Amino acid sequence: MPRSACSLPGFKMVDEEDGDEQTSLSPVNAGLATPTSPVAARRLHSARTSELDLRSRLPSRLQLDENSNLLAFPDGARNYTSAPNTAVRIPSRASSILIPKHHNRSGSLGVRLATALGFDRSRRSSRGEAGLAESKVSLFTDERVWYDQFTSTDWVHDSIADAFRLRDLRSRKDFRGRLYAWFDGAQGWILVAIIGCITACLAYFITITESSIFDLKEGYCTGHWRRNKQACCFAEEECSAWRSWGQRMSFTGEDREWADFFSYVVFVVLFAVAACLLTLLTKTEVPSNFALTTLDENLGADPKPIKDTDNLGINTAVKPHTAHVNVPAPPTVYYPAAGSGVAEVKVILSGFVVHGYLGVKTLVVKSLAVILSLASGLSLGKEGPYVHIATCVGNIACRLFSKYNHNDGKRREVLSASAASGVGVAFGAPIGGVLFSLEEVRTFFCCIVAALSLKFLNPYGTGKIVIFEVRYVTDWKFFEIFVFILLGVLSGALGALFIKASAIWAKTFRRIPAIKRWPVLEVALVALVTGLISYWNRYTRLAVTELLLELASPCKLDTSSGLCPTNGDEIPGILRDLGTAFVVKSFLTTITFGIKVPAGIYVPSMVVGGFLGRIVGHIVQFLVIKFPDASIWGRCGSEGGLESCVTPGVYALVAAGATMCGVTRLSVTLAVILFELTGSLDHVLPFSLAVLVAKWTADAVEPLSIYDLLTDMNSYPLLDNKLRPVFTTDLGDITPAVRSHRVIDISKSSLVAAPLLRRKLEYLHSVGELDGGLPVVRHNVLVGLIPAPDLEFALDKLENEDESLCLMAQSTRWHEAEEMDDLETDPTDFTPYIDPAPVALDIHSPMDLVFQCFVKLGLRYICVLRDGQYAGLVHKKSFVKYIKELERAGET
Repeated sequence: MPRSACSLPGFKMVDEEDGDEQTSLSPVNAGLATPTSPVAARRLHSARTSELDLRSRLPSRLQLDENSNLLAFPDGARNYTSAPNTAVRIPSRASSILIPKHHNRSGSLGVRLATALGFDRSRRSSRGEAGLAESKVSLFTDERVWYDQFTSTDWVHDSIADAFRLRDLRSRKDFRGRLYAWFDGAQGWILVAIIGCITACLAYFITITESSIFDLKEGYCTGHWRRNKQACCFAEEECSAWRSWGQRMSFTGEDREWADFFSYVVFVVLFAVAACLLTLLTKTEVPSNFALTTLDENLGADPKPIKDTDNLGINTAVKPHTAHVNVPAPPTVYYPAAGSGVAEVKVILSGFVVHGYLGVKTLVVKSLAVILSLASGLSLGKEGPYVHIATCVGNIACRLFSKYNHNDGKRREVLSASAASGVGVAFGAPIGGVLFSLEEVRTFFCCIVAALSLKFLNPYGTGKIVIFEVRYVTDWKFFEIFVFILLGVLSGALGALFIKASAIWAKTFRRIPAIKRWPVLEVALVALVTGLISYWNRYTRLAVTELLLELASPCKLDTSSGLCPTNGDEIPGILRDLGTAFVVKSFLTTITFGIKVPAGIYVPSMVVGGFLGRIVGHIVQFLVIKFPDASIWGRCGSEGGLESCVTPGVYALVAAGATMCGVTRLSVTLAVILFELTGSLDHVLPFSLAVLVAKWTADAVEPLSIYDLLTDMNSYPLLDNKLRPVFTTDLGDITPAVRSHRVIDISKSSLVAAPLLRRKLEYLHSVGELDGGLPVVRHNVLVGLIPAPDLEFALDKLENEDESLCLMAQSTRWHEAEEMDDLETDPTDFTPYIDPAPVALDIHSPMDLVFQCFVKLGLRYICVLRDGQYAGLVHKKSFVKYIKELERAGET
């Protein structure tokens, strides 16, 4: 029997304040100063969005960004935190919530840049507004407030708002109207082209700068100190122009070797600590209202217990009238510039709002810090940070056009294309970037622009856009297909075990009080261990991209790497060196993931897999040499040449992609990226087969990818559209009981006291539902719903909140409201903020339908009806929690 089911036709509100609320609805019993004819004095508004004069309620022309408050007054008098904390009440409603100084974007780099470029709309004259800018500003037909911190995007509302904007735009049939329509359609293409060019320029700057200072750990070029060793010696191993630090200090013999070793370790620690200190500049605190564990890649963060709520929806321990006396828990601290940012970007693209994560400060700090972290030689990559950096560029560029700046749904389209361009410039694989984002042709255009810009800049000095390029001249043999399957199994298991090992390390070492308190201490220790261990092995001392190239290259093209035996007797020595490097690199990658520096896991995981594949390749090569006449080899065993039958570089690249798949669970994207790196159609089948087998194996060992694990740990409201849970219940089983502080009852009167509405709003904030809503019911019948951000915005506009009565319903017909549009707006009329037709389902609706509504429509909440009467409300976060409980129950 559903828990919300009731034997009576209506519902009974369960709450200790039932009596208080019912008396508060009456102006007489409330003891408030009742306005004269409040209904007659109000402007008659239509509650239907399509009938509103939306142009009369344009949003503020303030310079708004991802850190601006969502509920600010047009005059800028209001100042909010990005996350309201109603535990401490302030008498003045005009500034009821304080904002930390670091959230104030006034005078910030982004605002000054927009002003310098001429995008300060507050300085435009009325005549200038009549130009092409009118299509960007004046046609934004919605006053809905911006999304607050840690809320979900209302996809339905944003889609409707954009449809109204397009309707008004296309209603103009004159030449100027057609010009505006053309420019409006071109804005998206212009925007993604700008994003692609800027992303490529940033990738060029990071690559050139990092390669210039990477070799400073070993020495410097006497003629040109900005050149690395390869550029100084023109690809030779040694030359007179390159001087080590031991030579600079005039040491000789063994003393020089120890001096070089000491200098190497010092530079590793120095670069890593500098990257960490830069990253710590982006420190952000999250109030305790939100059940978040961390917002960076810290698998060792202490998970916060999820509050016991009213049937997955309400915290029963918190009463509306006592919410303000609760002692808040310590805030959660996170660093937006730390880690790769891929998990958070994925969640943001799904509609989760995280202010500051894609801002100018994060972009600048992460771009500089990633250079230092790469130059330090730590076992990390730049590909993941590229995705985050490109998404930051897209978010900032959206401010150029209000079509994207003021519509969160449209903004997500641009952010998706930006993330794809980040993958495109990271690997030099634009098609792989498109598959990473799975968007439409505009995303493809963005990736192509980024790739062309990178081709023109030529950051690698090879005239190519790929991070490395290998060409295999021999085709694979049929017997190798079984080895590729084996590599898929081993690599998938290796990727899954890496996830488990990273979690174990984080939950043990990172929970040491000193490490937890001072993140820079962990970075220094990891850098010290990296320098001490990696110096003595040539392969672990190389940059990850250069190392992956050596592992994947065929011996006919590379004879100086030490990986190309001339006879079978040299193979055991090579296997010994590779095995040592494999163990060291696996250990360093495990302890490096999650430290407070910009760090990607894509290429480091590929390097570990490359070692595994190269080892297997040389083992097969050794078997062919020892048993050349075995029938399984066919005729290639007697053809001569060590690589006539087996090319170990192919095995290395196959295992590299398969291991990355085991860690990230990307499949089709990886296969295409590997194809773009090799340019060989002959090896598409081995790549694809190994990646597919690796995904199956990794799913069996560890169901979650490294980023899914972070998403799950943070309790992000993310519903994977690929997920297909098996439900055995209906909607009524997760519908919370109806309580008076969760609804607005207008059965006795359409006028509701503002203090009562404020208490209900405070209750939603106390349980962390900033994006929640309050249903409006009359005689148990649902007549509308007012979102919590809109309610706060409306309440804060009241001059005398303590003595105000708010109109929550209109009995006037729509066409009568249109005739009275010239009347002055009454701030106590809340009907324009009420959604008169919220999505509602019957209490017996199957859970599969509920799942599809949340996933396909992107709803924040669903109202529940029983026999046509209101029976409760299910929030998206509550539904996500229910899905997670189903998954845990299925695992046990």
